[in-house]
Amino acid sequence: MDEIVKEFLVENYENLDRLDSDLVNLEKDPHSKETLGSIFRTIHTLKGTSGFLGFGKLEAVAHVGENLLSKMRDGILTINPEIASALLATVDAVRSMLSQIEATGDPGNQDYSRLIEQLTLLNDGQPVPAAVSAAVPTPVVAVAPAAPVVVAPEPAVPVALAPTIPTAPVVVEGPAAPSPVSLPDAGAAAVEAGEHRTGGVSDSTIRVDVVLLDKLMNLVGELVLARNQVLQFNGQYTDTAFLATSQRLNLITTELQGSVMKTRMQPIGNVWGKLPRVVRDLATACGKEVRIEMAGKETELDKTIIEAIKDPLTHIVRNSVDHGIEPPQVRLERGKSAEGCLNMRAYHEGGQVIIEIVDDGGGIDSERVKQKALQRGLITPEHAARMSDHEALHLIFLPGFSTAEKITNVSGRGVGMDVVKTNIEKIGGTVDLQSQAGAGTTLKIKIPLTLAIIPALIVTSGGDRFAIPQVSLLELVRLDAEQAAKQIEFIHGVPVYRLRGQLLPLAYLNRELKLDEGGATAAAESVSIVILQADGHPFGLVVDEINDTEEIVVKPLGKQLKGVTSFAGATIMGDGRVALILDVLGLAQRASIITEERNRTLSESAAHGRKVVDSRQTLLLFEVGAGSRMAIPLSVVARLEEFASSSVEYSGGKEVIRYRGQIMPLIRVSAHVIAAAGKPLADDEPMQVVVYSEQGRSVGLVVGQIKDIVQETISVKRHALGNGIFGSVVIQDRVTDLLDVKAVIRAADPSFYGDKAPALAAA
Repeated sequence: MDEIVKEFLVENYENLDRLDSDLVNLEKDPHSKETLGSIFRTIHTLKGTSGFLGFGKLEAVAHVGENLLSKMRDGILTINPEIASALLATVDAVRSMLSQIEATGDPGNQDYSRLIEQLTLLNDGQPVPAAVSAAVPTPVVAVAPAAPVVVAPEPAVPVALAPTIPTAPVVVEGPAAPSPVSLPDAGAAAVEAGEHRTGGVSDSTIRVDVVLLDKLMNLVGELVLARNQVLQFNGQYTDTAFLATSQRLNLITTELQGSVMKTRMQPIGNVWGKLPRVVRDLATACGKEVRIEMAGKETELDKTIIEAIKDPLTHIVRNSVDHGIEPPQVRLERGKSAEGCLNMRAYHEGGQVIIEIVDDGGGIDSERVKQKALQRGLITPEHAARMSDHEALHLIFLPGFSTAEKITNVSGRGVGMDVVKTNIEKIGGTVDLQSQAGAGTTLKIKIPLTLAIIPALIVTSGGDRFAIPQVSLLELVRLDAEQAAKQIEFIHGVPVYRLRGQLLPLAYLNRELKLDEGGATAAAESVSIVILQADGHPFGLVVDEINDTEEIVVKPLGKQLKGVTSFAGATIMGDGRVALILDVLGLAQRASIITEERNRTLSESAAHGRKVVDSRQTLLLFEVGAGSRMAIPLSVVARLEEFASSSVEYSGGKEVIRYRGQIMPLIRVSAHVIAAAGKPLADDEPMQVVVYSEQGRSVGLVVGQIKDIVQETISVKRHALGNGIFGSVVIQDRVTDLLDVKAVIRAADPSFYGDKAPALAAA
């Protein structure tokens, strides 16, 4: 609250100085609607803010002044010397109360009833008695010439003082009256007010136009570029004076950059300030009880970031109250308190600001989300069947998606969360969503501290240099020619790299930007891979060379390049050359890494994998028992998982495991094929499981060890061996059995493919 009061004082001291001038100008030009409108808005704002902060006396004086100005604005009254003097006296009274608030935190004990009475009479068009008019400018009369040492105008002016100035009623009506007699009094009052505010908020604060700050930021950016150019020469010269000077320049530039950036930084609490009102009004409209808790309101962000996240945060809060938190009666039935809680937290982490919005509502039903997405045609049934719960939750970010049963003025139109995601990504941020049924939902936003100067990785490709924002960087990988030949594989013609057991799609920067039309399809020499993350999806970007990390100044692209999604901006390097800044998300979309079609291509080709033809196939290789090597089409594999043996449970005499909120049956492949039985696993030894899904049901195939994913032309050498094997092939110069997945599943659970699946097999 102290910060709010401080800002209130600074703003209104400036407004009062402008009011003096505006009132004098209005008296000269009574028909100036612009001047009158400015005066009215200033007094109206002062009245509203005073009431909000609890300064009742200040609000009362401003209120009657506003009433008078309102009639003047409507043309009912016209300004005259008497009205002008009364309004100027109002300005003096407000200035005196502001001084008292700054000194003591309270408007003081001064009696302004006579001023309020005079303003009320003027508002009603009635004449003002001389006694009332003489007693109005209390701050001026209190400083009598015979007693210049009077400290303050706190004591109420006795009525007896009025007769002492009977011959000059106009003089005492306001400090701006033309009589020279009033000038010493007004000057004394101003000096006294200044003494009260020596070293106060108005002296320690200055308001600067944002345009000027932006220009200053741009100049600092140019200085950073010049600093980088100077530092380029450090390795070429041994002159100690030059080196010391360049280091000094580096230090000063860094400190100046930090200081200027701080001038643009604002606490996130400035955005959060309006959210309690939003929550209160929306909860009332929805018939719910919701309280909001905030932590980290002092966390600072760049002004441009603050402006960009206002609307997304409002959307999120409205969704949490409308969709997330249940009505009081429902909460009580579920054993919760009737009042829901919306918790907001902001903190710095890894050069970014993390904003978490957590509600203790009913959570998001992933199955209901899938059904709504299917109804709206946003996904296909096959895609929905393969989706994990986490993937299903992210469907709410699709344009046109809504779980609302009916359209209201709050929700239901399918506009909101997609806007949130789009706006956050525009400023280089990411959005993640986690939800637990019955427990609530957590939405986490990661955004950069600033957009003006950012750390970036500099890479070279096709002879040109590019900058990649470090916020999207996960790690760097360099492969020699032999490693590249073995570890870069192709699935459905798409290059992938196996990183610690995870297959990452690769995009070649030369190919995507058409720097090298041929593009590398197979690594003939060492390969540099930049592992990036876009929209939560990791992928590898193959570049010619990785140079260094550097702080870069972001320059916006011209209108001719605005539509190119691969670039987010440009920067000037130390040698004066321009380098384009890559838009990681746009590049991933351009390379078809983040599209539904690409995901579908990588995970399906033949949903019914019984038939294997003599053609190029992508196969998953694994071992079942000692020396037993088997393969299945990758297209029938939903996921590859690893579970601890101790997590296996039993239901109806069959092995099951809890998997993604479901009960998934396990089938040990070694028990249903001719191959030698695998050795029993120790309790602490992990199980390799191939998850197979069909018609919304899932089953886990327990294998010995997953070996590889290969793509090559195969030819069946032996056919119809039975007992789970329908043929053998030669893969990588080794005999490999082809697993008949459906036969194995039918042997373990004959009802799995039936019309009515038992509860155990249901997904």
